[in-house]
Amino acid sequence: MKIYVILSFDGEEMENVYVGTDEEKALSLKPADFENSEALFVEIWEDGEKTDDYRLEE
Repeated sequence: MKIYVILSFDGEEMENVYVGTDEEKALSLKPADFENSEALFVEIWEDGEKTDDYRLEE
């Protein structure tokens, strides 16, 4: 099972804003959905290992 971790970056710090298995929900998030967010990053985890990471495009 894949787990999607969405990290919000505010210019100084990163914070988890979503952790779950719903790919559609995870990939539909935008920086504007979160206060002071400049960018969102995705980490994809499968079987306890990170398999991919990238920045979500706005």
